[in-house]
Amino acid sequence: MTTRWTVTRAGLVALCLVLLAPSWPTTSVAATTNTAQILAKTTAALPRCLRWRLTGICLWLRCGIRGCRVRVSPRVFNYAPDAVVTTHNEPALHPWVEARPILAAANAGLAGLVGGFADASGSVEGRREQGNPDRGRDHQTFREADLIGHPFSASGLVLGATGLVCPPRTIPLMPYFVSTLDALVWREIVPIESLYPASLIPGLKEIGNWPLNTWGNVFPRTGMALQQEEPKAGAILAQRAGEITTRSAQPHVYVPLSWGQRSWGMRYWNPPALEPNDETTGSWQMLEPRTDTSCDAFGENDSLSLTSWSDGRRDPGGDYQFNLWRPYTCCRRRGIFIRAIP
Repeated sequence: MTTRWTVTRAGLVALCLVLLAPSWPTTSVAATTNTAQILAKTTAALPRCLRWRLTGICLWLRCGIRGCRVRVSPRVFNYAPDAVVTTHNEPALHPWVEARPILAAANAGLAGLVGGFADASGSVEGRREQGNPDRGRDHQTFREADLIGHPFSASGLVLGATGLVCPPRTIPLMPYFVSTLDALVWREIVPIESLYPASLIPGLKEIGNWPLNTWGNVFPRTGMALQQEEPKAGAILAQRAGEITTRSAQPHVYVPLSWGQRSWGMRYWNPPALEPNDETTGSWQMLEPRTDTSCDAFGENDSLSLTSWSDGRRDPGGDYQFNLWRPYTCCRRRGIFIRAIP
């Protein structure tokens, strides 16, 4: 109970920081996307990512002065865009222009949060490290990451009124995870993630079919990815952010996606926590630098192909952005719930 309260407070503090954040000065690097573009790209992917189907009916008891009667509503299944996940190099130059104030506020407080545990210049800026002798690893990529409620969630009231689509349940533009607020763990200053068995035993939590085809490890869930292809490194870090926020009581500063969920007049059956290689828990759509119109789990096996999943997806600045689509089942409320019939 204490952990949940601490996590929720962290999210509320992040929201307050957004309101108080100063404007960043104009730079020569243009924003790569904005909210309108994200909505357009999400809408374009609906035909292949929604995966809508009718799964049965729900029975409801409705009582009035003339007595009670049983009412029926369709029970439907579909994927919904819950969040936009971004991995990036510079919080001040975030590719999503409307999200820059969120990252600006978090980054402003990072120096005080980290304190004397790390060199300030090395802890504020993202970096690419090749063959770091201090860690004994090659092809290391460090990036910040954030997971923000999808703006498509604002359409929930309209979609819920139809009773035929399960709208996203997240709060639009809500910062559920901002890695600069989670600096102590994300930057491995406090190595608590190393205590998980999946951080110690290869193959327990791998993206791809380990050991023949592997993109990288989900654990430890920090900002350092061991991957020579930057687009895949960005995908690994996005998976880690999703892994954290779809669970409760994790040793990170974040707000679970289950916090403050909207009902939109629907009864929901929520999706399970995100797992690697499992589309039944969630799927991904790349928004930047290349826009996909389909959704898949990370981990495509390209080991026997002449091309790589990363081809055509490399960003010169090292910024990558994805939609996280999660599967929901729901039906429109029409009284007191009795049962669902497949």
